[in-house]
This record gives sequence, C-alpha cells and structure tokens, in this order.
Amino acid sequence: MALEILVFIYFGIAAIQIIYWIVFMAAMGRKKEPLRTEGPLPAVSVVICAHDEEENLRRLIPILLAQDYPTFEVIIVNDRSNDNTYDMLLEETGRNPRLRMVHVDKAPPHVNGKKFGITLGIKAAQHEWILLTDADCQPQNNQWIRTMSTGFEADKKFVISYSPYYREPGFLNAFIRFESVMTAVQYISFALLGNPYMGVGRNLAYRKSLFLDVKGFNNFLNVTGGDDDLFVNQHARGKETVVALGEDTLVYSIPKRTLKSFFRQKLRHLSVGKRYRFKHRFLLALFVITGLLTWFAGIPLAIFSNYLYAIVGLIILRIILLTITTHIAVKRFGHRFEVWAVPFLDFIYSFYYLSTGLVALVTKKVRWKN
Repeated sequence: MALEILVFIYFGIAAIQIIYWIVFMAAMGRKKEPLRTEGPLPAVSVVICAHDEEENLRRLIPILLAQDYPTFEVIIVNDRSNDNTYDMLLEETGRNPRLRMVHVDKAPPHVNGKKFGITLGIKAAQHEWILLTDADCQPQNNQWIRTMSTGFEADKKFVISYSPYYREPGFLNAFIRFESVMTAVQYISFALLGNPYMGVGRNLAYRKSLFLDVKGFNNFLNVTGGDDDLFVNQHARGKETVVALGEDTLVYSIPKRTLKSFFRQKLRHLSVGKRYRFKHRFLLALFVITGLLTWFAGIPLAIFSNYLYAIVGLIILRIILLTITTHIAVKRFGHRFEVWAVPFLDFIYSFYYLSTGLVALVTKKVRWKN
C-alpha cells in the first residue's frame, strides 16, 4: 500500500516536470516578436571587466572595434591585472579613439572586485545603453551590436540574450555546452513569457540611467558573482525586457577545461540563486526537484513496483519533450548542438545538479578567480 502511494506521488511529480517542458517548448516555439528596424540607432557603450586577460583581449578588441555600427565605444576595465594588460591597453587606446581604458589599482574592502570594476566602467560610459560581455568571449560576427540594438526601444530597460561555449573535443566540453543550453532554455523561456529572472553578463544590455538610479550592485556588492543574474532578477520586469536571439546575437565563450574549474564556476552561479526573488526561487526549485526525482525516484519505483511500464513511459515522455525543446531552442538561438546525446547528458546532469546544488546551499564564500 505504501509503495502504491509513492507511485502515485511520483505520477504527480512526473506530471509537473512534463508540464514544465511543454511550457518551455511552447515558449521557445513562439513566433518572434518584430523588433525595431527603423529610426536612429542609439549610441552604445560596450563595457568589459578584465583581470589578467591580455591574451584574450588581444583577440577580442579587434573584433569589437570592427563592429558594423555607427556610434559606439569600447571600455575595458583593467581590474588589478598582474600581466601586461595595462601596457597593452595603453598602446591600443592610443591607436583607436573608440577604445578607452579604466584602470583599477585597488578595490574597496568588502566590495567584490568585478562589481567594482563594472561600476567604474559604466560610470565612465558616455552613452545610455550599456552592452556587457567578458574578456574571454567573442561575438559571432560584426553584427552583434547592431542586432542587440534592435531591442533598445524607448520603453525598454533590459535586453538579454544567449552566450554559448565553443565546441571542443571531449565529454566535459559536451556537458558544459549542454548545461549552458539547459540554463538558457529556462531563463529565456521565462523571459519570453514575461517573467525574466536572470541574464548572462557575457551577453547582456541595460540602460546606464537604470543602473545609476538603482545604485547599481549596492544591494549585493560583497557577493561573489551576481553582477548579471542578480541585477536582472532584482530590476528586470516583463514589459521592460527584450529577448534578442539569433546567430548574429551570439557571443561565444571559452569553456572550462578541467572538472575542478567548471565545478567552481557553477558553484558560484548556483550560490547566487539563493538571493533570487521568492517566486523565482520557488519555480526553479520546483523544476529542479521534480527533474531530479523523475530519475532518482522513478528508477527504483519502476524496479520494485507493479507500474514498470507506466513509470518508464513517463520518463521516456519527459526525455522526448526535453529533446524536442532542445532542438527548437538551439535552432532559435542560432547554433548547433548534438541533440542525439541529450538523453544521456540529461541523466548525467541530474547527478551534477544534485552534487553542486547541495554544496551551493551550504557554501558561504566562493571566488571569482583563482
């Protein structure tokens, strides 16, 4: 009798998970809303905070300066670098008036260095729209600023987009790219449905006036991370947020190459989630918990109960919905992913999320850089 009760509880859990994936699939498959294509193009300030990123900046700066856009500037915040970043930027800024440097020697006590650097970069910006990325990223092509600017409408304050990782050989790389797709499906679907809860600082835009009005990162200055997702979570609202998707919006990022560095990165991201608004914490927690239980409760119940076919059928249905949603999402994002590997990667993902999630719940201090 007790086993049958557990089975019926499991049916409810699986139903919730299936509903989530149907909603995500519907959101990702919605017809694109027309973005602004006429009128003057607003001036843009691209802001990047860099710590010991000389090599990456040498690759990134020429790509940014070659953007096909009439009025923009690139501000590099040299955040206490120990390499030759300062000398390199000093030389490069002398060559191109569109490139500017903000130098940081020391961050105030109890203030996260990256947030301090971004704040200085935004304050130094000459234009209203701030477009953020990281030093280890590269736009797909020279249309990045132009395409993101289609969301810079008079009544909008945020433009969020997607930033995939470069494809490299190996299982870790495949899993990192899968994890980034799963994260994007969630936050982009929510935003498309009018409930934005995060963005990624590798590809994010918002108004300078908004940043100054809300006193920037003042509510979480001492938190490692959160300069992107926490800021969006606290201040973005559905009617004021635009989702810009497509190949021309993509900004690729260099993935971690060791499990240890990837784990540390995701631990930082997940630990910030504890500070999201309650409704977002609830919706995300419900999604994650039901997803984990679909595997971890479903397999033993299928083995030890008399409902093998029903439980396996629910697991397969969820996998089918997840795979279809992934296919629709990456197509809309404008890049490719090995959709055939989704079922296996999702199974591994459940173990990853269980371990990192539990550690993130009890971790009080994380680091941005080694």
